Amino acid sequence: MQPAVEFRNISKAFGAVQANADVSFSIAKGTIHGVIGENGAGKSTLMSILYGYYNADSGQLLIDGEERSIRTSHEAIALGIGMVHQHFMLVDNFTVLDNVMLGSEGGFKLAAQRAQVEAKLREICERYNLQLDPLAKIEDLSVGAQQRVEILKQIYRSAEILILDEPTAVLTAQETASLFEILRLFKEQGKTIILITHKLGEIMEITDNVTVMRAGRVAGAVVTAETSKEELARLMVGRPIQNELPRAAYDPGATVLEVDGLHLEDANKVKLLDDIRFSLRAGEIVAIAGVSGNGQSELMEILSGMRLPTGGKVRFLGQELPFAGRGDADGLPKVLRRLGIGHVPEDRLRDGVIKDFSVEQNTVFGYQDQVKNRWGLFNFKTIKERCAGLLKAFDVRPNNPDLRIGLLSGGNQQKVVIAREVAAAPKLMLVGQPTRGVDIGTIESIHTQLLKMRDEGVAILLVSVELEEVRALADRIVVMSGGRITGELKIEEFDTTRIGLLMGGMHKS
Repeated sequence: MQPAVEFRNISKAFGAVQANADVSFSIAKGTIHGVIGENGAGKSTLMSILYGYYNADSGQLLIDGEERSIRTSHEAIALGIGMVHQHFMLVDNFTVLDNVMLGSEGGFKLAAQRAQVEAKLREICERYNLQLDPLAKIEDLSVGAQQRVEILKQIYRSAEILILDEPTAVLTAQETASLFEILRLFKEQGKTIILITHKLGEIMEITDNVTVMRAGRVAGAVVTAETSKEELARLMVGRPIQNELPRAAYDPGATVLEVDGLHLEDANKVKLLDDIRFSLRAGEIVAIAGVSGNGQSELMEILSGMRLPTGGKVRFLGQELPFAGRGDADGLPKVLRRLGIGHVPEDRLRDGVIKDFSVEQNTVFGYQDQVKNRWGLFNFKTIKERCAGLLKAFDVRPNNPDLRIGLLSGGNQQKVVIAREVAAAPKLMLVGQPTRGVDIGTIESIHTQLLKMRDEGVAILLVSVELEEVRALADRIVVMSGGRITGELKIEEFDTTRIGLLMGGMHKS
């Protein structure tokens, strides 16, 4: 049988950056094929060539054995190729139906066409167990449901080859399991799935074959059943990955953060946070565990000054944070940074970087006053030297301070954000989902940096939906469900079943 997709000596460069170099491999029809590699290894560029976003500089692309020159995404769709992006391409205030029809409305009898499309979508949802209402608005759907809308779009367009870019980066374990069931149904019906992910456990669970990329080239191609996570990690980064990172013995210092009876209500008086109480000491990592959407994000927004609480107090180094008397949170993040609170936000694209600005500019955002001279003007020599040091120390690739940060891979954007906050030498570091959508080598690097800060006496509050990450980093675990704290455990008490029950709302007795 002809392969569904075949890449022959594909090369693509962006200026001096060689994203793909003589990439050759094939993807069998009716299989789930994993494509893995470090951030910046060239995976997304290659898939963008397949989907018509980019054109290769050289090489051949074959679909079902026939050479194709795919110049636009419209041509890719016409050939039965669909792509679900890591960052969803949906209009929030439109319905599921409107999002599926957008760009392909056609004709003047829109009402009649809407009725036909709605009927077809309901049939597709039932067949693939997508659990979606075509008339629901995107803004009212969970992240997992929004991803199913993206998949629904591709099925409606008759995609036979489906590319998924980091599909589980923002999903809960339950949503991931549901997604995998859908992918298995696709495979049973003869569709071909290309899965780009950094999660090696998922690769081992769901794929048939794996292509490993490193520095724009193919580093290995294996049958999933004949390999291991350790072997895949070694192929990805070119060296063994440490499973247990070195850390100093747990010896916390003075209390740095005290959260006392914190409350938050939305405009409709719905409680988002209810009587949150915990403390954090110097030289320890406290992890907030829980399913996304249970108040962790709101808690981090308050502690970083992005949002004001409805009630309660927060003390930092014995000083009450200045929430009282403020009409809004405007300017508060700057005040808290000056006090010594660093913040790595959960959503790097929304809150961590400005993607149309350069890497160099993004290394100083939030700390502009620290790089001004005595006349209040920016010291560009200091900024340039500071940036060069951070890019080298945190191995940001490509090491180009003038490059627009939006052109960097997600993992390298995350390195820039973490480097910027670490450089400010905070006494308290707020870290939200630090390794979301990043590769195993970058995960090791980020974890090493956080443990180093902890060992140097920094207090770290970590929010992560990844229990393995919590196990690897935390000294204590606080579990949240429904905006409340349902339990607290020492790391020696780590038990996934117990934590799962607490995450489900079962309070500790």
